[in-house]
Amino acid sequence: MKVSETLHKKYNHYYGQETLSEKRAIAATQTIQHLISLSPNCGANILDIGAGDGSLLKKLHQFGIGENLHALEVSASGIEAIKEKKIPNLRSVEQFDGYNITANDDEFDFGIAAHVLEHVEHERAFLQEITRVCRVVYIEVPLEFTLDLKRSIRLSGEYGHIKFYNPTIFENLIQPSCLQLMSFRILPTSLRFAPSA
Repeated sequence: MKVSETLHKKYNHYYGQETLSEKRAIAATQTIQHLISLSPNCGANILDIGAGDGSLLKKLHQFGIGENLHALEVSASGIEAIKEKKIPNLRSVEQFDGYNITANDDEFDFGIAAHVLEHVEHERAFLQEITRVCRVVYIEVPLEFTLDLKRSIRLSGEYGHIKFYNPTIFENLIQPSCLQLMSFRILPTSLRFAPSA
């Protein structure tokens, strides 16, 4: 299993746009705040799955979270953007097919998939693989399955969102996947991050 050719083409040159970089930087700041509030001790070896342009990795380094950072990303432009950031404790950056990770079971103390799941075609296969290689995983998704779902689809389409969640849908995805839900919170989003109509 791998990312479909259509999505692969979309994401291959996805990063490098100024508006997207700004959105990723805002999202990374929020994710760090959420992460610290939920799990301040993430361990030494952290894997950022779907690392995008490396904005979150940069924040992890700035906040002193994790001694050894590792990145997986499907997009060639994302890989390039991550490398350009020259993050001192970034030990590896790999391009992957979205589903198969070349790592041993429990190789990483902590995995992060922040604003990734809404881009994934086969969510349960993705979840099984990231929880295989990481002892604990932090997953963050936007809650866009609202009463005005058509608006969410229209506004999120340009960012490649193909799945839409509300709390019930997300919990139903986790529990049948035989994953243990350690904590679940609905956290606010900055108005700067919210899409405009």
